[in-house]
Amino acid sequence: MLRAVLLALAALASAGALAQGTVEVNIEQYKFAPRELKVKAGTTVKWINNEKRASHSVLFPDEGGLESDRMMPGDSWQRTFLKPGRYRYGCGPHPEMSGVVEVTE
Repeated sequence: MLRAVLLALAALASAGALAQGTVEVNIEQYKFAPRELKVKAGTTVKWINNEKRASHSVLFPDEGGLESDRMMPGDSWQRTFLKPGRYRYGCGPHPEMSGVVEVTE
């Protein structure tokens, strides 16, 4: 019985670690993929520029213009989301690019 409880607790801890790990967003063909994410609070989102020639940034207009450094091809930038909410973002140099991170408890 004790062993079953310990295994169940280990499984829950493992699932929580995965839910609050790192999720990747690829930047390709002037798009964020996936465009919309739903993650738990504590999750880190990592944006990776997979373009061959273009540079990009990650800009949060609803947060006072918080913006990453410019990412050249092969570069990445990450942010850990601690509070639940809906975080709209785009690319500073390419306003036609957009995405959303929805953070749940």
